[in-house]
Amino acid sequence: MAAPRTARHRDQRGFVFPSPVVMLSIVAVAMAAIAFVATRGGEPTEREITTISVEETAKPTPTASAEPTGKPKPAKPPVQRAKVYVEVYNNSGITGLAGTVADQAGQAGWQVVGSDNWVGTIPATTVYFPPRLERAAKLLALDLGIERTMPAVDPMRFDRLTVILTGPLD
Repeated sequence: MAAPRTARHRDQRGFVFPSPVVMLSIVAVAMAAIAFVATRGGEPTEREITTISVEETAKPTPTASAEPTGKPKPAKPPVQRAKVYVEVYNNSGITGLAGTVADQAGQAGWQVVGSDNWVGTIPATTVYFPPRLERAAKLLALDLGIERTMPAVDPMRFDRLTVILTGPLD
C-alpha cells in the first residue's frame, strides 16, 4: 500500500522594496555621515582682535641730558574714510541687513561700493582687511560698533574692507 501523500505547502518568501521616500532618506543620512567625517578636522585658526583706548597721561617735564635724543617717529596720517572702499555682506537671515549697514557706513563717510549676501560660515560679525588697511578696519569697526576684525582671506578682495554681518548691530 502506498503511503499517504502529505501536501507540501510552498513557502512564500520574497523581498519588499521600501518606498522611494525611505530610500532617499537612507541615502541622505549616509551622505550626511560621510560629509561629517570628511570635513571633521582642525578648527579654523582665527584671532579675535579687540581695540583698546589709551588715555593720555601727563607728560613728564623734559630734563637736560648729555645724550642726544633720537628723532621722534612721524605720526601716521589719519585714515581718510572717503578713500577706502567698503563692501558689506549679509550672512544672516535678516532681509536687507547689508543694505542698512552699508547706508550707516556711507553716512559715516566710508566709500561703500557694494552690498550683497555672503554664503559661508562666519562665527561673528567681522570687518576683514588687507594688511595695508588694518588701521582703517579698526576705525570702521569702531564706527559701526563691530567688535571683531580679521585679516582678509580668499575670495575676499584685497583692495578694500569687507564687512560680513551675522546678525543685527547693537
